[in-house]
Amino acid sequence: MTVMKYLADVVTLELDTEKCTGCGMCVVVCPHKVFEIENRKAKIVDRDSCMECGACAMNCEFGAISVESGVGCAAGVIIGAIRGTEPTCGCDSSSGSGCCG
Repeated sequence: MTVMKYLADVVTLELDTEKCTGCGMCVVVCPHKVFEIENRKAKIVDRDSCMECGACAMNCEFGAISVESGVGCAAGVIIGAIRGTEPTCGCDSSSGSGCCG
């Protein structure tokens, strides 16, 4: 499977390792495997794959992650245009459990 890449070096994703407890929730919820846990702390391993959906920041109870949610959802708009549907990033925000809140 081809990994989608977005624009290089424009992602608003930030990780404060001082606040990180290494709970791993960011790894669980990130649809593009941007994070890994290393030495009991989260680490950004593929920043340019971040689509800025905001799932990581919304699920970080410790405020260690910040991202301008929605900025990178261009992929969702493109997918919607190709399919002839409404824009979607694949999450279900109508239930309140989706990544795009």
